[in-house]
Amino acid sequence: MLLDTGTSSLAPLAELALMFASRAQHIREVIEAALAGGRIVLCDRFTDSTEAYQGGGRKLGSEPVLALHRILCGDLQPDLTILMDSDLATSVRRARRRNRARTAKDAHGEINENRFEQESRAFFGRVRQAYLAIAERDPKRVVVVDARGTPEATHRQIMEVVSKRLKLAGKPR
Repeated sequence: MLLDTGTSSLAPLAELALMFASRAQHIREVIEAALAGGRIVLCDRFTDSTEAYQGGGRKLGSEPVLALHRILCGDLQPDLTILMDSDLATSVRRARRRNRARTAKDAHGEINENRFEQESRAFFGRVRQAYLAIAERDPKRVVVVDARGTPEATHRQIMEVVSKRLKLAGKPR
């Protein structure tokens, strides 16, 4: 629902509430159990994404996002967040290409994940600025990786960051 272009008229606050409803359930069903079992948890999106997209992109600001995070997520924070930064045009082009490939694979048209990618460059500019503000606010947790190069170069940078943070230097990957 959040990704489908059919819900393009969804109110920004409703979108925010749905993002947090999904996240709260995911924390309860998956993340808490994994952490309790001593496992490492990887998420491709968490509250920083909500702060960037809904707070920045939708112009709701950071405060309602952070308030809902405290209430619904118990202030759970990642130990490490990797922000893959690129210029706006490249980022949008990559996202649209990725979603076209997904749509092509879904011949039945059941899921159309282009809702966010159809947003304006101004929207994505606000999202990027919000992400960079988060990184500046919390530099010990958020590491900015230059993602303008090849996928291999970006992967190498990410592996260096993760290896250092997890103290994996010299261990096989």
